[in-house]
Amino acid sequence: MFRLLFLTCLCAVPLLSIAEISSPIVAIEFEPVKVAPHSYYVQGQAGAVSPDNQGFMSNAGFVVTKAGVVVFDTLGTPVLAQKLIDEIAKITKLPIKLVIISHYHADHIYGMQVFKALGAEIWAHADGQQYIGSTEALARLDQRRVMLNPWVDKNTQVLPADKWLSGDTAFEMGGLHFELQHVGPAHSQEDMVMLVKEDSVLYSGDLVFKGRVPFVGNADSRLWLQALEKLIALTPKYMIPGHGAASTTPVEDLKLTRNYLSYVRQAMGKAVKNFVPFEEAYANTDWTLYSKLPAFPDANRANAYNTYLLMESEGLEY
Repeated sequence: MFRLLFLTCLCAVPLLSIAEISSPIVAIEFEPVKVAPHSYYVQGQAGAVSPDNQGFMSNAGFVVTKAGVVVFDTLGTPVLAQKLIDEIAKITKLPIKLVIISHYHADHIYGMQVFKALGAEIWAHADGQQYIGSTEALARLDQRRVMLNPWVDKNTQVLPADKWLSGDTAFEMGGLHFELQHVGPAHSQEDMVMLVKEDSVLYSGDLVFKGRVPFVGNADSRLWLQALEKLIALTPKYMIPGHGAASTTPVEDLKLTRNYLSYVRQAMGKAVKNFVPFEEAYANTDWTLYSKLPAFPDANRANAYNTYLLMESEGLEY
């Protein structure tokens, strides 16, 4: 009943115009980077979300075709989304026709309403419907309204997609061919990646944190590893991760994330099998191979602990 009431209220709220969303707040500055003839991205700042970065800590991308623009993810605030639209307009006068959402995490979706107001159609995987109206979604939005005020405020909404995809989807626009693959559950239930075939560019969302330790959270690392194998098999020439700079050696970066997750699972799985308490297991694990990577101090201990619990629930499989 709560979910139904939320969606009813959401539908009753008119979408704000772009001017109402973006003015008079000024977004942090950024410029798109071109990685292939048609493919671009903007790179979020390193570190956790804060007023200093205005929520700009994830990547978004876009592809310019002869018939219009395809956008991948919408950044973490409506203001950032409007800034992205302004930057796209400097490159092409063609309309933004389609927005692909990699997954329903706050730093990737709070700009959706700006693209919706612009007339773009939004696609996401159907498992993202679980997030709409959930306690998690409402709590996260309340948190960001406090932490990122005024860039996230009472007018910021969590919107459903216009089209919920049930699986892999291929489409063509302006002579370019796109492949959407559902590779979740991994980082999230609804993880979606996009391959631009002519450019050999993979937009990977948060399945890959380039050159750094990923944030595992409560993700199922076993399924995440399966998803990474699917991406490695695509052998893209370039990859745009959810965080960090574009990769010109995507297979290597995919393997780095894969090898890290495998190592954590092996170490924690062995501890669980031998009934070694987590604190002792963590202290006795050799982290040398990964300890110099960015985000290791912030993420590794939590990753290891969550994996320890996961290995217990898997019945000592590793």
